Amino acid sequence: MAEEVKKEESATPQASAEKPAAKVTSAKPGAKTPALEPIEKGTIWMSRRNFMSRAGWAAFFSFLGTMFIGSLRFMFPRVLFEPSTLFKAGFPTDYSPGAVNTRWIKDYRTWIVRTDQGFFAIYALCTHLGCTPRWLEAEGKFKCPCHGSGFTMEGVNFEGPAPRPLEHCQITLAEDGQLLVDTAIRFREELGQWRQSGAFLNYA
Repeated sequence: MAEEVKKEESATPQASAEKPAAKVTSAKPGAKTPALEPIEKGTIWMSRRNFMSRAGWAAFFSFLGTMFIGSLRFMFPRVLFEPSTLFKAGFPTDYSPGAVNTRWIKDYRTWIVRTDQGFFAIYALCTHLGCTPRWLEAEGKFKCPCHGSGFTMEGVNFEGPAPRPLEHCQITLAEDGQLLVDTAIRFREELGQWRQSGAFLNYA
């Protein structure tokens, strides 16, 4: 009896030793981890698609708008309306001999001078740097306010940095008897043009 008990006691530890131990698993390198629940990609993909679609339509309509504006610009070209260089300056009897008339300086940048022999017109553009001189009646000269150039009543430079006289404009009589001045046609004294036809209007 005692021997049987010993056999049972000796058998019990052996049985427990032979019982397989629980395996502890660890993540192996490179093993795939369980996938997370999928993110709802549908909403993100749709918003991106909508954005690209709207951007494409916006670019398309911008192109159409640009083409439309360009077509209108082609149909209605820009035109610069410059004032005419030709103007009537009234009748000769409106002017006093020996005086410089400044009536046309603002609109046409021109002085009209009457002498005992007739008329000539001076273009008010300083031959130094293009400023507009002023007529100083008390001093009997044209004076440039920019750099001090001085000109006689005839437009001849005599002081300051101006290198040459002022230019005269064409002056004639219109069919109605008025003075007709064209500032686009000018005459230069240093070239001997003041004696040409149109530079001076004889009127006694």
